[in-house]
Amino acid sequence: MTLQAVSDLERHLENLERTSRESGLDVSQEVASLRRRLETLRRQQDDELSRWERVQLARNPERPTALDYVERIFEDFVELHGDRAFGDDQALIGGPARFGGRSVMLLLQQRGRDTKAKIRRNFGMAHPEGYRKAIRLMDLADKFGLPVVALIDTMGAYPGLAAEERGQAWAIAESIRRMLNLRVPALSVVIGEGGSGGALAIGAANRVLILQNAWYSVISPESCAAILWRDAKEAPKAAEALQLTAPDLLRLGIVEDIVPEPAGGAHRDPQLAAENLRASLEEHLGELEALDGEALLRQRAERFRRLGVFEER
Repeated sequence: MTLQAVSDLERHLENLERTSRESGLDVSQEVASLRRRLETLRRQQDDELSRWERVQLARNPERPTALDYVERIFEDFVELHGDRAFGDDQALIGGPARFGGRSVMLLLQQRGRDTKAKIRRNFGMAHPEGYRKAIRLMDLADKFGLPVVALIDTMGAYPGLAAEERGQAWAIAESIRRMLNLRVPALSVVIGEGGSGGALAIGAANRVLILQNAWYSVISPESCAAILWRDAKEAPKAAEALQLTAPDLLRLGIVEDIVPEPAGGAHRDPQLAAENLRASLEEHLGELEALDGEALLRQRAERFRRLGVFEER
């Protein structure tokens, strides 16, 4: 059962309900039957989706954003602004908050919901000042002993000329270096798209989690297809080759855990998706908080050294 088939049934259900409202006909039994059928198909769909279909699901415009999760599972979030060098990037935001009775430092990649917000947030693609802001917040987290929680959701770092002129690659590298050297617990969660260095900049954590229908890769399927086959339309083939979905990443040891989503995706029930994320954060933060600074440094270094396969010739 593909995403398109489920979408067709959803539209049929919407049309039936609209016809009922406009005509006054009682179709409650038909609607109830279709809803049960739709719920069953959504559960089946979760197991049958191709990698490319999961990429599309991760890009659903109704999918919860980082701030949606903050609103539901964190308290007393105070956004801190600016990188103290150039400006205040709106694609990568953060600040202290309360979670489960503890203070934490949040790093959030925020895409925006409507067109106006997406433009203001640059579709979640941070400039160098966004990563420099992240570095500043990680400095504060170390200073005050706050665990770092990063919610990753970006197609990648902004690739524009202005960003390159202001040191995009350097800013990403520095953000990775700073996160690797945190003496407090660091937990990153891919909640939607996890594209390239833009995601890795706040993904060098002690543990990396991923939502069931999110993806995380060194390159997007479209960009990979454009390089390998000179045709972005080959993105579905690239997605299969990249093995970028949550089950792939868990099997490869790139993530530690998969956060389950409601049937049909997180956008179907954002509150349930948030509760699932809360439970995973509580579990993994609780385990990391048992380690001291030296142990956290060692664990983080060992984690990333284990990734990948190579051979000497």
